[in-house]
Amino acid sequence: MTNPLPRFDLAGEVALVTGAGRGLGRAISLALAQAGADVALGLRDVASGGELVRQIEALGRRALALQMEMASLSQVTAAVNATAEHFGRLDILVNNAGIAPENPAENVREQDFDLTLTVNLKGTFFASQAAGRIMIQQRRGCIINMSSQAGFAALPTESVYCMTKAAIAHLTKCLAVEWGKHNIRVNAVAPTFIHTPGTEGALADPSFRADVIERIAALHRIGEPMEVAGAVVFLASPAASLITGHTLLIDGGWTAR
Repeated sequence: MTNPLPRFDLAGEVALVTGAGRGLGRAISLALAQAGADVALGLRDVASGGELVRQIEALGRRALALQMEMASLSQVTAAVNATAEHFGRLDILVNNAGIAPENPAENVREQDFDLTLTVNLKGTFFASQAAGRIMIQQRRGCIINMSSQAGFAALPTESVYCMTKAAIAHLTKCLAVEWGKHNIRVNAVAPTFIHTPGTEGALADPSFRADVIERIAALHRIGEPMEVAGAVVFLASPAASLITGHTLLIDGGWTAR
């Protein structure tokens, strides 16, 4: 009997995306829906999710907007559990939410340090824990974390952000090894600079933009959100069934130099 051809669709799957309201989170949510998944939207303000819910429903999929401020562990846990209760299961968690306050290392304030670790690391870990508990009971699941090229290359004025994204890549390995016995895969994606509302201000500076394009050594252009979303869909799909503990760089060649 020959092995079946790889499947890249997500028909019948249920996904939860954190930080789904804009930028990468919005693109990932739409891409997962286009691939066949029903999608729960983790939002800092649940009232902001109406338009995205309608767009997902227009693709023929179900959508659920959830209040999910990543600095609030009670909201994180409640949103994960609400997804499973509403849809009857949770197959995919995308830990997309993150913040990146810029400051030279000598000027970093304790409150910015604490908040960055709370959202980027603590939120990712405990969302994974809550989802992992459900997936262990299901005997299957997939978690995709948002690292960054900043976890592999130093970016001036972003030492704390870089530190958290390097930690995400290693957390990904740890969870993959620990939960593999439950048929749970854990991977991460690590994008370069992408055209999003979060990068708009920095990329508006012509000299900064030119430097970024030069450093994206192979393709010499800024990425688009759907170019990251496509990698997330792949890692969530049955086609990636033997991939776990891996961080996929989506950096246009930045770190290849």
